[in-house]
Amino acid sequence: MCTSSMMKDLKEKLEKLRINAEDCNLISKLATDRAKRELFARLSRRLLDMATEVEAVIVAETRDGTSSQAGSDA
Repeated sequence: MCTSSMMKDLKEKLEKLRINAEDCNLISKLATDRAKRELFARLSRRLLDMATEVEAVIVAETRDGTSSQAGSDA
């Protein structure tokens, strides 16, 4: 189970991934060079995929922590 500081760290990393994905998406839209446009679009998608994976870990850890705490109360 993750400690609260580990969860905070994961949430901060999630936010950073999302911001970086937005930045790459914007660069992709503004780039005049086709290769750069495609590169930054791919980077944006990959960062969003990574954010989705981190978010799934957060949800799973939160769910596991909640069910573990509920089970110990019984």
